[in-house]
Amino acid sequence: MTEKEKAIALLAKDPDEIKPELDDDWFAEADAYVGTKLVRRGRPRAANPKKPVSLRLDADVLDWFKRKGEGWQTKINDELRRAAGL
Repeated sequence: MTEKEKAIALLAKDPDEIKPELDDDWFAEADAYVGTKLVRRGRPRAANPKKPVSLRLDADVLDWFKRKGEGWQTKINDELRRAAGL
């Protein structure tokens, strides 16, 4: 049986037959509570969150920032803050 056939056969099974094994690893990934409050995981919320916008820029300007590599959006934000005197 090919890998694709195995995947299709697995998906075709009754979902009630596919049960997670409730071992220590499973519980380590489960939601954690302190009293009745859910403990938040992941990145903490920013004090000053960014807002998504649609902005039209000249292609050469955008290309220049993208050539700088990862974080090009942050670099644009930094330049706008500097130009605005913020």
